[in-house]
Amino acid sequence: MIEKPHHVPERLGLLSGTAADPFLTEDLLRGMQGHGGVDLAKVVEPLPEDDARWEVEPLRDLVDDAMFQFKGNRTDADGWLAPRLHATLRLTRREAADKRIWNHLALAVAPDYVAWRHPATASEGKIPRINPARFKGASDRQCFSRLWWAAEMFRNGADYTPVVKACSNQDLIHNALRLSLVDHRPTAQALVRILERGIATTGREINGLLTAINTAGATLIYDAFAGDEPRDPGALRQWIVEAESAPPVPRHDLPTGPDEEPVPEASVEKLTEHFVNLFETAPVRGRVQQD
Repeated sequence: MIEKPHHVPERLGLLSGTAADPFLTEDLLRGMQGHGGVDLAKVVEPLPEDDARWEVEPLRDLVDDAMFQFKGNRTDADGWLAPRLHATLRLTRREAADKRIWNHLALAVAPDYVAWRHPATASEGKIPRINPARFKGASDRQCFSRLWWAAEMFRNGADYTPVVKACSNQDLIHNALRLSLVDHRPTAQALVRILERGIATTGREINGLLTAINTAGATLIYDAFAGDEPRDPGALRQWIVEAESAPPVPRHDLPTGPDEEPVPEASVEKLTEHFVNLFETAPVRGRVQQD
């Protein structure tokens, strides 16, 4: 089992993909041994020192707490960590789109968490290995970026409750994050409503529903069908400014996100009903269609 690095940086930085590659060693990917961290620190681009958001200690404490609390069921850690990671690491979407910050978090700050949450697996006849994309990969695959973006896409204004439900289904957060449709807030909330009502729950059902929604979205503009409140950029800016004085996120209660208007309930219900109708005729592998 990979242990916590001997040298954990005090602040987050930017680690390019090229600079990260030498540290994705075979021992690391096989879950046998990590790295000390000193050599990695030499190739990291620093972030502004006057910004409290880049302090590592709150993030490191979160992953330590997650590994302790969910040692019996690692996948359950996603729903707990996603909102707390988002509320601790207060980023703009532009900042969050920079993969270098996630590379640094995964490789320099918490490689042991990545190995714990996504342990080595093997294809037939091959040596078990951790998927390198969990350390350095697309936003829907990388260990920490997938959680931050899940929280960003599925929160309802300041309320992270829908995030917890969305993260309970791995197929939903993996596939939905690859679709631009979830950037439409009523769509994201309607998907959570579908899960809550038990209409589509299995991986096959979720995949079939998302395929149907994405296909229908080519001819139906969801924003016109189910309108949303315009985003207030001032609320996000204020939330980020408050990071400097914000206390650690609560462990037993959900944190509070940016003070944005919630999604109009009428739009969520309208889309939920529409998606239920789509799901009834969606091609789901293994489902027997009724005449």
